[in-house]
Amino acid sequence: MCGITGCIGLHNSLSLEQVTRTMSDRLHHRGPDDDGVWLDESNRVGLGHRRLAILDLSEAGHQPMQSVSGRYVIVFNGEIYNHKELRKQLAVGSSGSIEWKGHSDTETLLACFESWKIEETLKQTVGMFALAVWDRQERRLFLARDRMGEKPLYYGWCDNGFVFGSELKALQQFPGEANVISRAVLSLYFRYSYIPAPYSIYEGIYKLEPGCLLTISLAGTAQAPIPVPQAPFDGHGVTIKRYWSLHNKVMTGQATVLQNEKEAIALLESTLRESIRLQSIADVPLGAFLSGGIDSSLIVALMQSQAKQPVQTFTIGFDETGYNEAEYAKAVAQHLQTEHTELYLSSQQARDVIPLLPDLYDEPFADSSQIPTFLVAQMTRKYVTVSLSGDAGDELFGGYNRYFWGPKIWKKISWLPYNIRQQLSSMLISSSGFAGHQAVNRLLPHKLRKSLLAEKMQKLGQRLSGVKDFNDFYLSLVSEWRVPEEIVINGKEPGTLLTDRLAWPDLNGSEHRMMYLDAMSYLPDDILCKVDRAAMGVSLETRVPMLDHRVVELAWRLPLEMKIRHGQGKWALRQILYKYVPKELIERPKQGFAIPLGDWLRKPLRDWAEDLLDPVRLAQQGYLRPKPIQQKWKEHLTGKHNWEHSLWSILMFQAWLDTQQGRN
Repeated sequence: MCGITGCIGLHNSLSLEQVTRTMSDRLHHRGPDDDGVWLDESNRVGLGHRRLAILDLSEAGHQPMQSVSGRYVIVFNGEIYNHKELRKQLAVGSSGSIEWKGHSDTETLLACFESWKIEETLKQTVGMFALAVWDRQERRLFLARDRMGEKPLYYGWCDNGFVFGSELKALQQFPGEANVISRAVLSLYFRYSYIPAPYSIYEGIYKLEPGCLLTISLAGTAQAPIPVPQAPFDGHGVTIKRYWSLHNKVMTGQATVLQNEKEAIALLESTLRESIRLQSIADVPLGAFLSGGIDSSLIVALMQSQAKQPVQTFTIGFDETGYNEAEYAKAVAQHLQTEHTELYLSSQQARDVIPLLPDLYDEPFADSSQIPTFLVAQMTRKYVTVSLSGDAGDELFGGYNRYFWGPKIWKKISWLPYNIRQQLSSMLISSSGFAGHQAVNRLLPHKLRKSLLAEKMQKLGQRLSGVKDFNDFYLSLVSEWRVPEEIVINGKEPGTLLTDRLAWPDLNGSEHRMMYLDAMSYLPDDILCKVDRAAMGVSLETRVPMLDHRVVELAWRLPLEMKIRHGQGKWALRQILYKYVPKELIERPKQGFAIPLGDWLRKPLRDWAEDLLDPVRLAQQGYLRPKPIQQKWKEHLTGKHNWEHSLWSILMFQAWLDTQQGRN
């Protein structure tokens, strides 16, 4: 795992080497083992690389790396898990033997580029990556990102120079005026609590979307920021196209659904085993996160079944009741006989992470599980350099609670006229009284009636406000601030995939529709972003076996009933896991990676929050309207409502804004 960066078009009066190296050094945490820059002074092209050595720890793995002919120069972040197989394919097609300098996957990629060109090579890979390739012959720069977005890649224009990098902090080292904060994107952030691709918090800077290949011709280099990129996109010397499309794979999968359950489960297990086998290859110590839930337990079980010695597993625990899953992880680890390490943390240790978050995430990011994610990564890095995780099981196999109760609730109330539903919504929001709860309970499935307490009733009322159909309901479920323009000054919200219904595949069942949209946005822009920044912040590589594209494509060949059955998700994964771990060690309500954020904001974090939410401060900064924010803050402090997540999004923006003003 590494950090990559570079630029085109730096003014001749400035040192290309110094600027490129400064950008690269800002990514030291992503690659503390080695560094390098490569320059094409005549074209003013600079490539920078920071290396976390995983495969081929020798100098033969040093980057930037040139192909044998010298045509291609690459900086690469990630892992190509099937690179040995690619070498065999190259040998078969070669007229003579290939003399390899080492056994790094970077060298393999360059040889593939020489034989197959870049796009075809990307299609042949199994892996996670963000890469930049300079074609010296055609004077073109290529940027590419893996199919599901495991590795990040930003690009855009700063003072008429084209820049790119693994993180925004590298781009900010490019000389010139700082890019302006986008108020439109700020509205998106407050809706989702993350910034969806292709946007970034800055005007003129974008995220390359998963599965995309960007090409920029030096002859056509733009001298101004490009429009919001679409795929395919042409303009200003830039082309962006998708070399792999989840949309297309979903449609293909739904047209070739597997009907035989026994065969489907066997195929899924063998595909997962192969993914884990490939992702367990490393020249450094390797382990796995283990929460004790379905996904991580299955990954560890399949790892251990193929390993010759105990797998190293890691989990953290908290003392607070209701926020600790370490005991479940320990039970699973004992059953699988892994070499298990657990660390119990105090609330103070968790809160000590908060000052690190703005620099760690580079742009506003408000998934509060970023705190325990960082802590488990920090602990894991003390023992290993690579850790496998169980991420993506929810999006691929139907694990989120909204997939179960969302459609059920909508089915129960959708027959009501719109105005009646809005009255019901208002009643739930404004009152937590017995009558209101009784009215809603009569409309809900029996299993949900006992579990919905006053707070959940109020939240349901908020989610139903203004909702006209189930698609509106889904958008409401994934929105934190329902109308961001109410708090963002001049923040007209731009469209995203989640609001462009014409771009959605034609899927039967609202559950599958939600899973697709989550896989396209929430997964790469929240979950994978959270893990990448937390882990790379401590120089730990993470791998996600369920995001092997062959697993993803197979998941979409499973019918919905092999994912969600009897109100429970991940049915197919459970059938495999039960072969390795007893049911009683696994079956419990889904908990998530949570912290007692609401209580912290009322007590130990109150002074910190009060300072950041000060209405005079907000007014002077000029981004947010103080009144609605102060109203939620007061309601949270009194216990009238639990606004922990809404307030956390404000606090994370404010804390991030402080760091930016300090830089500028």
